[in-house]
Amino acid sequence: MALAAEPLARTLGSTKGSFYWHFKDVPALHDAVLKDWQSRALSEIATALSENGAAEQRLRTFGKRLLKDTQDPAFRGWAQTSPAVAAVVSDVDAERLTYMASLLAHLGVGNPEFAQSCLAAIIGLPQLQGKAKPAEAYDTMVDLVLALK
Repeated sequence: MALAAEPLARTLGSTKGSFYWHFKDVPALHDAVLKDWQSRALSEIATALSENGAAEQRLRTFGKRLLKDTQDPAFRGWAQTSPAVAAVVSDVDAERLTYMASLLAHLGVGNPEFAQSCLAAIIGLPQLQGKAKPAEAYDTMVDLVLALK
């Protein structure tokens, strides 16, 4: 993640001194940004766990919520160059997989690779260029998974 104090402060219409008032240094900013994303991602899972409704609809809704997270691809890109970020993304993905696998199990799909495939689709679909609509493609994948159970 290419962030520096002076350009960031200038973009925000602030001073470099103001930046250092809030953060010890740029790595502290990186840490705060990462912790914020992790907190929001885990909160999304907690929210999903607290919801009622049919497992199929919850699976579709959860996937569509993740597809709307425009920051997720950026953190995945950052994870390619930062072991600390990679560890956080991996932890979030493990929680997401656990939740998705439990929903699929409620639907009679016990194979854990189906949950991995669903999460992989969520991660990859936004990267495709063209006329594809990620939410519709995800729904089609869920339809396929359920048809194969």
